[in-house]
Amino acid sequence: MQDTEAAETLLCHVARESGAQPHAVNPSVVHASTILFPTLAAFEARKSARLRYGRRGTATSFALEDAVSALEGAAGTVLAPSGASAIAAALLAFAEPGRHVLVPDNVYGPCRHGCEDLLRRFGVEVTYYDPVIGGGIAALLRPETRLIWLESPGSQTFEVQDIPAILAQTRPRGIVSVIDNTWSGGLFLKPLAMGVDISLQAATKYISGHSDLMLGTLACAATVHDRVRAHAQRLGLCVGPDDAYLALRGLRTLAVRMRQHHETGLTLAAWLAARPEVARVMHPGLPDDPGHGLWRAQFTGASGLFGFVLNPVEKPRLAAMMDGLRLFGMGSSWGGYESLLIPTNPAALRSATRWAPEGQTMRLHAGLERAEDLIADLEQGFVRLGGE
Repeated sequence: MQDTEAAETLLCHVARESGAQPHAVNPSVVHASTILFPTLAAFEARKSARLRYGRRGTATSFALEDAVSALEGAAGTVLAPSGASAIAAALLAFAEPGRHVLVPDNVYGPCRHGCEDLLRRFGVEVTYYDPVIGGGIAALLRPETRLIWLESPGSQTFEVQDIPAILAQTRPRGIVSVIDNTWSGGLFLKPLAMGVDISLQAATKYISGHSDLMLGTLACAATVHDRVRAHAQRLGLCVGPDDAYLALRGLRTLAVRMRQHHETGLTLAAWLAARPEVARVMHPGLPDDPGHGLWRAQFTGASGLFGFVLNPVEKPRLAAMMDGLRLFGMGSSWGGYESLLIPTNPAALRSATRWAPEGQTMRLHAGLERAEDLIADLEQGFVRLGGE
C-alpha cells in the first residue's frame, strides 16, 4: 500500500476556497434556486456563467465537484442524487438506437436493472461478459459497440478486472469506458490515469463515510465531461447543498478512514480464511485470491468490503449466527464507519457466468471498530452457527 500522505493533504485543502465565508475553514452551505444578475448584459450572457440557476449548481456543489475532480484526476465531475442515478445518467448519455453496450456479469444490481429496463427500451443491445475476460473482450466487440462498463472488484464476488488489457482493445475503437470505482473510494484506484473515460462512485458509501446521505459522482475525462453534464441536467439531476456539504466533510477524512478499512478488512479476511466454517474468502488483498496479482498491479490499497462463502448450513443456524451479532449490522449499502454482514445471492444477477459456490455467500463490510472486537463478535456467531 503506497503512502497516502499526498492524498491526505490534498483532501484537507482542496476546494475550501469555493463558497467560503471570510476566515471560515469550510465552504458555506448555499441554498438557492434563483440566481440574480446585476445587468441585462450579464443576464443575457448567463449560459456562459457557472453559477446561473440552483439546479445547475451552487458554490457548495461546485466545491464538491472540484474536490472529487482533484481526487480522481478528472477534467470535471458531475453530481447526482444517488449512485443509482449516476449510473442511469452515464448509461443514458450514450444510449442510441442500434448501439451495443458491454457490461460485466458481476455488475452492481441497479446497473443491470438499468441496462434491462432503460437501455433496451432505447433500442440498445446489452451483452454481459465474464469480468475476468481481460484482452479476450476483443471477441465481443462490434462496429456498433458504443460503451463498455467495468466494475473492479465486483461488489458481491470481488473479481478484479484487467483494466489495461480491456482498454487496449476498446480505446483504439473509440469505445467509451465507465468504471464503478466505489470500492476504492477514488483513493486506491486511479482509473482516469489509466485511460478510463468516467470513474463513477456511489458517494453514499466511502466519500460520505457516515451512512447518512445519498449521492453519486461521475468524474469525467475532458472528452466526455460536457456530454455527461448535459444529459444529467436534462434529466434534472441535482444535489441539495446540505448533502453536498456532508459529502465534503466526509471527503476530508477519506484517506484516514480508508487506511483503517484496509487494515481491518485484511485482518478479518485472513481470520475468516482459517475458520473451518468458511469454504472460501473473496478478498483480492489475500495472496491466494485469483485477482491478487492484478490488484497489486492496479490498486494501492483495499477497502473494507469483501465476501466469503460458508460451508453448507441450514437456515435456522445461519439465523442464529446473524441474529445474535452485536457489532455487525444487517442492512443495504456499505462504506460507513459501522461494520455490516449480510447474506447475498450473486447467482440471481448472473447470465453470462455461473455462480454456484455450494454454500451461502456472505458480504462483509469492515467498519472502523477495533478488529479484535469484530473478530470476537464473529467468533461467538460461529459458536451459534454450530448449534452450541
